[in-house]
Amino acid sequence: MRRAENINPAMLAWARKTSGLSAAEAAHKIGLSSSAHSTAAKKLQELEAGKAKPTRAQLEKIAKAYWQPLTIFYLASPPRVGDRGVDFRQSQQPIAKKDEAILDALLRSLRARQHMVRSLLEDDEDMQPLSWVGSISQSMPVNKAAANIRATLGVENTADFCRRQKTPEALFAALRQRIEELGVFVLLVRNLGSYHTEISEKVFRGFAIADGLAPFIVINSRDAKVARTFTLIHELAHVMTEATGVSASPEPTNPATSAEKTERFCNDVASEFLLPEDSLPAIARQTSLEHASAVIRQLAQDRNISEPMVAYRLWRAGRISAPMLRELLGLYSERWDNMRRQQRESASGGPSYYKIQRANIGEALLNLVDRTLRANELTHTEAARILGVSSGKVGSLLRANS
Repeated sequence: MRRAENINPAMLAWARKTSGLSAAEAAHKIGLSSSAHSTAAKKLQELEAGKAKPTRAQLEKIAKAYWQPLTIFYLASPPRVGDRGVDFRQSQQPIAKKDEAILDALLRSLRARQHMVRSLLEDDEDMQPLSWVGSISQSMPVNKAAANIRATLGVENTADFCRRQKTPEALFAALRQRIEELGVFVLLVRNLGSYHTEISEKVFRGFAIADGLAPFIVINSRDAKVARTFTLIHELAHVMTEATGVSASPEPTNPATSAEKTERFCNDVASEFLLPEDSLPAIARQTSLEHASAVIRQLAQDRNISEPMVAYRLWRAGRISAPMLRELLGLYSERWDNMRRQQRESASGGPSYYKIQRANIGEALLNLVDRTLRANELTHTEAARILGVSSGKVGSLLRANS
């Protein structure tokens, strides 16, 4: 059996303790069995002490049992909490401990992947720090910050740009391409590699690593496709303000902490980018819910953006009240849950594994891995860790048509 030779055994112990499992409990979950010479718990402790090496299959079971990505076991030391960024989420809904544990593991995995990418770029003598990272300050007026993003992306008129793309998917793809051309790696994720670790968009919607050399933007692909454009620009605002962290959906609550104020700023900048003040319709604040819904629906369809985002923008502009926004967001959430349930029930077939993976990973990261792999600056094992796939799938993934 193939052994996982290059792992750090100390990370096995750290991961188990982080998951809250005793050695006996963990050994049972992993499937280790006692023998005449040793108990299952003792066998696990020998792995943690480096006296024995787990097989690849055992390592995968360990990762699943501890809610950890495989990449974590190759780190030299446990990641510091600060390395995961700031929690900018303002959700008023309680989140299950299991979901938080999976999210925490995902963020660590993404940090590890970003660290590897940064190391590759640091070895490139031609690479220069990205001057636009940190070009926005939260002391700026929102409209000036949004204008800065338009200039950086080369989008002169947002309304025309949005309409030209025809569909929400096309709009997201067009903006993603421009952002990746700036030097950002944009990824879509939804789990740790298994449907058992699916993460709802209600737990996290986006994540940004505001690095000056290898910035990452991560979007939860479980969210509606029409909602991804707002998240993309929101996370770009995080990068441009050098604010690393994880975000959720905008909430109609007053920001109190520094993190909440940063999140509100990025929400406002993203919504101003997509719907500038001078493009907002005239709507009486005392209008009915039905009329507001109709206006929002028309504007969302015209710009290929989401109705919740339009509703948030109108609230921030004083066009609708906070109670109306909450009611609208509740209706939109219920509608999305129903649509997703219907999609699951009628799902059949779909794109190939490699086409989905390429779309999720993004051309920027695929091109970097392909280039460095061909130049023998990267091993297949390292490439697999960066791409978030198994080593055996790297070649097919890179050869697959996008």
